[in-house]
Amino acid sequence: MNAFNRAFSGVFLAVAVLATGVVQAQSSSSSTSSSASGSGSPSWYAHSGGYIGFNAGRSRYSLSPGAGGFPAESQDNIYSIYGGGYFSDNFGLELGYTDFGRIHRAGGTTKAHGLNLSLVGRLPLAESFQLTGRLGSTYGRTEVTASSTSGFSNGTKSGFGLSYGLGVSYDFSTNWSAVLQWDRYKLDFANTGRDPVTSTTVGLKYRF
Repeated sequence: MNAFNRAFSGVFLAVAVLATGVVQAQSSSSSTSSSASGSGSPSWYAHSGGYIGFNAGRSRYSLSPGAGGFPAESQDNIYSIYGGGYFSDNFGLELGYTDFGRIHRAGGTTKAHGLNLSLVGRLPLAESFQLTGRLGSTYGRTEVTASSTSGFSNGTKSGFGLSYGLGVSYDFSTNWSAVLQWDRYKLDFANTGRDPVTSTTVGLKYRF
């Protein structure tokens, strides 16, 4: 593991542990207040309700294949792990890590991963269904290797870019939800500049 990955993993784990501790403390405080007042509000709508989740699906890179007639892929598997908490009935913050997968293009490979911080929102559609959305920024790192005859050069890029998404969730138990999500990320790639990567994923979310 190189220095960037060690630093990246360390920052992610530190922030995630800190956020989880804060959310759990707030959740305990909120539960105590709710019991004292006799409130029957669902746990999903507790202001400090925290959650963790895992999603997997397919990513789509919108990148030029380059010259030379090399085979060019645009899709691969994607996964993300994330956690967050709500500071009101409808809005909260979420931190997550996403691996966008690896595609073959320009006689080499292109891959990306990133750390996301987003403002998240939710809107009830029915008793167990919610419409969800998020808007934030992704600190992405991309790596391109290419054949010299493709017109592209090898390169690594990193930096912040806009990210946003929409989804729906279904609560099938007190603590568990199934989610369907579409997201769009703006990442910086060598040779082509900033280009979008989109994803469609399904996953599970655990509320505590």
